[in-house]
Amino acid sequence: MQERDPIEIATRALLHRDRSRHEVDERLARAGIADDKRSEALDTLGRVGYIDDQRFAGARAGVLANRGYGDEWIRLDLAEHGLDPETVAGAIAALEPEAERAAALVERLGRTAKTGARLARKGFGREALQTALGFDVAE
Repeated sequence: MQERDPIEIATRALLHRDRSRHEVDERLARAGIADDKRSEALDTLGRVGYIDDQRFAGARAGVLANRGYGDEWIRLDLAEHGLDPETVAGAIAALEPEAERAAALVERLGRTAKTGARLARKGFGREALQTALGFDVAE
């Protein structure tokens, strides 16, 4: 039986969208690639720029912010992709401030309690909501 090439498996996983190192590692593990071979392949792909967690985090955070999600939702989503807290914090810090994003959504959706509840469900923090809505939001 021919041994599967971890680089080929990983590049196939990266063909249609960017993925975090953790996600590619999981893909290789599911394919039965040994730990040492996975680590070597991931390091190689990182060196040549195919895997870049900071790039992935920044792009993913930007997409979620543009879809109307707040910092907490974005933080949880990036953590689910296996990104470390420092990378997540850097990606969120690079975004337009949460209060400004919330204010733009309130402008479009209306300054109502219903809008506040909607934005809270999408991960906006209390302080950002209070600033955007102009009134205190319930916990």
